[in-house]
Amino acid sequence: MLTTGESVATTGLDAVALKPAECDVSRALDLPFERVTIDYEGREHRPSEETLAALASEKTVRLTTPVRAAGYDPLGDDALYGAIPEGVKRVAVAGHAAYLTDEERSKAVAPRLGAAVERAPDAWVGTEGVERVALATGATQFELLSRSTERDLRALRAGGFDGEVAVYVPTVLTDDDDAVLDAVGAYAARRGPVASALPEGAATDHTASGRAREVLTAATRDYALVGTPTAVGEQVAALKEAGADLVVGYPARGVEALVS
Repeated sequence: MLTTGESVATTGLDAVALKPAECDVSRALDLPFERVTIDYEGREHRPSEETLAALASEKTVRLTTPVRAAGYDPLGDDALYGAIPEGVKRVAVAGHAAYLTDEERSKAVAPRLGAAVERAPDAWVGTEGVERVALATGATQFELLSRSTERDLRALRAGGFDGEVAVYVPTVLTDDDDAVLDAVGAYAARRGPVASALPEGAATDHTASGRAREVLTAATRDYALVGTPTAVGEQVAALKEAGADLVVGYPARGVEALVS
């Protein structure tokens, strides 16, 4: 049987992404990854400076900073920038609407992403919904896995882009369909093509049946890495062959699924 470290190493993942609303991000110290990214889920879930500094003393840490959010706006209220400890790098993103006020959602993204990269030239830039703007910054592109990611990566490389590309991927280290649906069924269901294919009001977890289960079982494999560590490793290798430099896994079943 593989140990935790051997199992994770088999996946080929380069980094782990943690959500502070779901876990104590200090758990990253227990994981066999040198790189950690921390998602943004609202100011109330922002890790403390002490926690971030402790992580950065042991790992390469990147903190997601939504450029439209108060506190992280490089062209406005940037008060939280000063609370990012030295050594913590950035992932500049437009920001998910669920974590922004109406006023924040109305702000222009392009000039703020540009200003964020000027402030932190080694920042990664999240591409979801702002692909061309992100590409224009010249920074590391932080892609969200989709059905077209491998094709898009090949096209990007064929077009001459030689910059760094990282891919964010929800990861489920099991091939049990019920467990997979519980972990990423709802996530896959929010993707446009999946939502349009699902029967109205269909369950998205292990209780899904019929057409909904068929659609979701396929979709979870399109929008997440699913399977044994070896199977996930093959999927990661395919992404890298297509042009990804780094693959960042979000443990959709929780940190415990990686350390147990």
